Amino acid sequence: MPNRPLGGPRIDLDQPALRCDYLREPPLVFGDGHTHGDPKGGILTHGPRSYSQPNRHPATVRVGFIGSATGTELSLKWLHRCSLGFDGDQKHVRFPGFAADRGFFSNLVFDPQWSALITQSELQDIIQTRQKRARFENALRLLDSKLDLLRRKDLPPQYVVVCPPQELYNCCRAVEYKDKKLGTVHRDLRRAFKGLAMKHQIPTQLIREQTADWKDEDHYSKICWNFFTGLYFKAGGVPWGPTGLSPGTCYMGVSFYRHIGTKLKKMHTGLVQAFDENGDGLVLRGPDFEWDAEKEGTASPHLTEDLAAQLVNLVLERYDREIGRPPARIVVHKSSRFWEAEKRGFERAIRGRVQQYDLTALQPQSVIRLLPASNYPPLRGTRFSVGDLDFLYSTGFLADLGQYHSMHVPSPLQISDHVGSDTPREQILREVLVLTKMNWNSARLGGLLPITLRFSRLVGNILKEMPEDVDPLPNYKFYM
Repeated sequence: MPNRPLGGPRIDLDQPALRCDYLREPPLVFGDGHTHGDPKGGILTHGPRSYSQPNRHPATVRVGFIGSATGTELSLKWLHRCSLGFDGDQKHVRFPGFAADRGFFSNLVFDPQWSALITQSELQDIIQTRQKRARFENALRLLDSKLDLLRRKDLPPQYVVVCPPQELYNCCRAVEYKDKKLGTVHRDLRRAFKGLAMKHQIPTQLIREQTADWKDEDHYSKICWNFFTGLYFKAGGVPWGPTGLSPGTCYMGVSFYRHIGTKLKKMHTGLVQAFDENGDGLVLRGPDFEWDAEKEGTASPHLTEDLAAQLVNLVLERYDREIGRPPARIVVHKSSRFWEAEKRGFERAIRGRVQQYDLTALQPQSVIRLLPASNYPPLRGTRFSVGDLDFLYSTGFLADLGQYHSMHVPSPLQISDHVGSDTPREQILREVLVLTKMNWNSARLGGLLPITLRFSRLVGNILKEMPEDVDPLPNYKFYM
């Protein structure tokens, strides 16, 4: 039966077998191959990973702007000031700047021709539109037209900062309306713009006027680390690289999303897969399918055998095209248990094409936790097993930094399935820990989910806004 889950391990709560150990923080690779455990510390000490790779390092970045005259001026001054660097404090690491002689060793280039101004007349036309759906769509078209102007320049910018006027942001940041065919529709301005702007093939970054006007409450070294790490990657650079990922392994994450509208049952599979040991990745959109939560008994979608096979074939074909050879091993990450039909489909497509495979279900949960004897939260990298179930703290107290980057009590990931068993469980967990550090949209040390699953969810939010006849671009930088 296609919709029955695999029989999972059961825990005898009367006599649980508890085992606990610690996986050390995996280092990252930076300039000239030097390693460091922390993204910020590594860039401060050694520079970004691609600094020593002239074919990947963006020595200069042409920056464009979309916004009102005030917003554009504020954004330009903000970038100028931030590029010089910011001091840190006991809780925040110093930001070294973004210039040819510091930080990311890349120079920002500005030119008035790379500014597309939103006039007061255009702004008032949108604000005065009474119907909220029309107002939202008019705002999208306006931003799209401005990006199109920049794209058509003889020498277009490589990166565009979008600083919408505060009035525009306030009235158009999100909208919910009724549609006869779609039902209740909820749309988000940032996601909708990212989806619409993809055809221009210029990475963008939305910034609020209050941030550019120095009214953001976060510490500015923290804001700058995240902003400029993303900028460097979107401009073509590699901030850092992983260690401990097996050469020739294709890591893929499967998630699901539904198009806008509550009446639609049709779904897409959203797929993000980091296709090599360097952490480079692609975004691929899977085939359509329908999911009836009431009929299937769960709101969590699952694949038929044929759909699961199609997804693997899609990934393997693209991997072969990009790398020039098939992978030696494939690892599939899901956030839900593998149903029998999914397992058969994945294995059918893998068999005869890839030597080794691991199908792994990683589920966030808050039911089972460790209670440490100290006043500190559990260490990130703590692994414990209850019976045959494994748990991994991918967030927690950072031993190397002596810090904890959250206000909440950390919860471990549960490794609910491991199908294939071609890899020792400890290696699987170490790889998960490495992949939690590969979010180039932030300079934070690690996160709850590996990038295979974290990005697939973020990508799905943007793909749901894209027309079905438009092929999404495969590069992460257009979704960040």
